[in-house]
Amino acid sequence: MTTHVPANPSQKSSINPAHDIVDVETTDCCVVGGGPAGAVLSLLLARQGISVMLLETHKDFDRDFRGDTIHPSVMEIMEEMGLSDRLLQLPHAKMHRIRVQTPQDTVTLADFSHLKTHYPYITMLPQVKFLEFITQEAQKYPNFRLVMGANVQELVTENGVVQGVRYRGGGWHEVRALLTVGADGRHSRLRQLGGFESIETSPSMDVLWFRLPRKSEDPEGGVGRFAQGHIVAMLNRGDEWQLAYVIPKGGYQQLRSAGLEELKKSVVEVIPEFNERIQNLQDWSQVAFLSVESSRVKRWYLPGLLLIGDAAHVMSPVGGVGINYAIQDAVVAANVLSKPLKNRQVKLSDLAKVQRQRELPTRIIQAFQTFVQKQIFAPILTSNRNFQPSILLRLPILRDLPARLIALGVFPVHVQT
Repeated sequence: MTTHVPANPSQKSSINPAHDIVDVETTDCCVVGGGPAGAVLSLLLARQGISVMLLETHKDFDRDFRGDTIHPSVMEIMEEMGLSDRLLQLPHAKMHRIRVQTPQDTVTLADFSHLKTHYPYITMLPQVKFLEFITQEAQKYPNFRLVMGANVQELVTENGVVQGVRYRGGGWHEVRALLTVGADGRHSRLRQLGGFESIETSPSMDVLWFRLPRKSEDPEGGVGRFAQGHIVAMLNRGDEWQLAYVIPKGGYQQLRSAGLEELKKSVVEVIPEFNERIQNLQDWSQVAFLSVESSRVKRWYLPGLLLIGDAAHVMSPVGGVGINYAIQDAVVAANVLSKPLKNRQVKLSDLAKVQRQRELPTRIIQAFQTFVQKQIFAPILTSNRNFQPSILLRLPILRDLPARLIALGVFPVHVQT
């Protein structure tokens, strides 16, 4: 179990003389970042009887414009954990296929209904509800502790080994852990503190996210709308559409300077039936800007520290796979590290094994995303030609390949008990 020890004033200089440490806590595993990867890893470890402390910098999970897609691969993981039925009792929508509509035609790019899975669809569930569900499940275990508003600032390192973290939240606190896991997202503080070296690509796009009302007669599922120089992705969120308006890399300031009316005009050019609904967009505060990145660190670990999810590999939004690959990372980490944590001896080779199992799938999906961005998105955004889907995309055998890659990943990941 996590233990709490008030800081001894006589020991403060050995901790860090610059900080007035309120207390020092010890745990088997300290997970930094309460996103999908961190939450699922914490739950899996807690179920194994391992003491785990989850630190989340925000004071709640209710943050907008984050990915809401739970793919079949994750639903199968939830089923293996005995949670899928209860998870699907939460309000959600189902996306059975991804289609692209141009002024001339409509083409299905991915049809999930043909996949051999109990969940042949993408579950559209607000991420806040998913995180609340997972952490509430974890809180059933006395060896789990969730700390909200914990802003991690420093690594605790002794003799070249990471021994935990220091965080701010009502004063300075220190957590000592056998293993520290950085699951703190694309702007990872632990990645920065650890000095990890990244391999970056040069994405061809950025994305503006906003919401507009959805009507009952609107199409189901996910729809991509391609027109001359414009790309809009539409995601069904019940009574709303979450729209992703794709722009050329670095074009945000130019669009912002042109004014909100110019953005609204551009959206209507692609989706004429939104001519009235677009008036719900009244202010730039309703628009979230995402600078698209795609990168991965060369090595995911240091002695005592492991990165997973976006902290280890920042994903492009193409295919919406980021959450699902992060959760698969968490499952593999739990499978590999549960026994070493129970034995209280986590070796560098154990951490390397996690990267070894997850790096190839990550590199494959990032290559797929780069291909889509460069071969499909970039030509549309930089020319006035209409998108003409390849005849190959109309062949069912090829249409099933992206569906499988998006829905299930490269290799299946299963929960080991």
